[in-house]
Amino acid sequence: MFDRKAFPLAAGFALSGAAAQAQTIDETINSVVGAATGPFVSFIFSPFPGTSFPWIVLWLVIAATIFTIYFAFVQFRSFPHSIALVSGKYSDPNDAGEVSHFQALATALSGTVGLGNIAGVAVAVSIGGPGATFWMILAGLMGMASKFTECTLGVKFRNEYPDGTVSGGPMYYLSKGMAVRGFGGLGKGLAILFAIFCVLGSLGGGNMFQANQAHAQIVNIVGDYPGWITGVIFAAIVFAVIVGGLKSIAQVTEKIVPFMGVLYVGTALIVLLINYDRIGWAFGEVFDGAFTGAGVAGGFVGALIQGFKRAAFSNEAGVGSAAIAHSAVKTKEPITEGFVSLLEPFIDTVVICTMTALVIIITGVLQVDPETGNYLWNAELGRVETVGDVSGVALTSAAFGSALSWFPYILAIAVILFAFSTMISWSYYGLKAWTYMFGEGKAQELSFKILFCVFVVIGAAMNLGPVIDFSDAAIFAMALVNIFGLYFLMPIVKAELNSYNARLKSGEIKRFA
Repeated sequence: MFDRKAFPLAAGFALSGAAAQAQTIDETINSVVGAATGPFVSFIFSPFPGTSFPWIVLWLVIAATIFTIYFAFVQFRSFPHSIALVSGKYSDPNDAGEVSHFQALATALSGTVGLGNIAGVAVAVSIGGPGATFWMILAGLMGMASKFTECTLGVKFRNEYPDGTVSGGPMYYLSKGMAVRGFGGLGKGLAILFAIFCVLGSLGGGNMFQANQAHAQIVNIVGDYPGWITGVIFAAIVFAVIVGGLKSIAQVTEKIVPFMGVLYVGTALIVLLINYDRIGWAFGEVFDGAFTGAGVAGGFVGALIQGFKRAAFSNEAGVGSAAIAHSAVKTKEPITEGFVSLLEPFIDTVVICTMTALVIIITGVLQVDPETGNYLWNAELGRVETVGDVSGVALTSAAFGSALSWFPYILAIAVILFAFSTMISWSYYGLKAWTYMFGEGKAQELSFKILFCVFVVIGAAMNLGPVIDFSDAAIFAMALVNIFGLYFLMPIVKAELNSYNARLKSGEIKRFA
């Protein structure tokens, strides 16, 4: 017979046993995956010989610099026209594609604006000091040219199908574009390699990591409970959105991205206004630290490395992921989506990341030696001393919370929205890479969408460190493949740019609104 008095005790043993078993499964998976993928992860994130600068970040920054110069600072010259395109002033409703310029931008932004803007910036500033903010902004401005290049090619070489859907991105412009340049065999190999890395990255960094961090933030607010519950709820919502395809995803992101952007930036502005008398001082710290690295280990170089690293990791310029979303835009002019996409790094890095950095600097959560004025460096932790000895997302929360006691609740909402929007965008990136390898069709699409949602539950329920490390490495391996191809395809983009500008100047390209 069932003994009600014994049930709580039995349940306790069952739960502790399940927790221990889950821990054992986590450890087993971590051990196996870590041993198999460790060398690859170490290679991707290893420093450039003779420096402490990760070579993959250098790869991204050098590419952004080359594209900026090659296209004659297109991100600054064409900024006003980019705004006009996003607002729909040049949108022809009869053009092929699935989504508007604004929806494409919102979908791509939802894949980049996320925890990196909250936790990553805090890490950069606590290690590189306020000066890291300057280099982060500079790298973001240059990264605009990388986005311009890859997203123009995404539309130029996309596949358009009779039902009105499209498929595009690096897989297609590497294979088709490289063939135009006379390197068809190399292009096909690069396309397959990119697709493999994209699927792995979408399941890990674009999925499991997001679910895991969202659960952690919810637990901080409501108390501890099993992660699989969060996973199942997220998986159900994600599936309900992604099963409708890109149009469904775009309809959600065009509402979520502006809301979460205004919510987060608006809160940051409130904090800055409360501390308005310190804004001038904060900018002084940024510029002084950028060129002297005052009070921070590594000095000028340390600030530069942290700033460049955060910008590269945050806006994904050069990774090629955003080109997949932008490829679906309604346009017959590939270059227009290049113009629209260059707004991404500006919004993600120059605006949102900078807001986070300024709040951290201005609220005084980074501790300063009152006698020397230098930041107190903790050699053991490898970062600046902070109030409450916190770092990452906790440091950002503490900075906002010092001015607004209710901010942890806003942060929880922001993290959940950021995680959700990142997941649905990366589901589309992974789907297009999947169908590139296995063919277009309802069965192939549904199989990936189900697989993606299974990984949402796994990510929220388990602590899979090496799995996430490997998926992050896969995302930046996408950049290695993508940028290599972009160097071959730059002349195609320049021809498109020159043709479009000439027709815009002559009045051949007309406004519709």
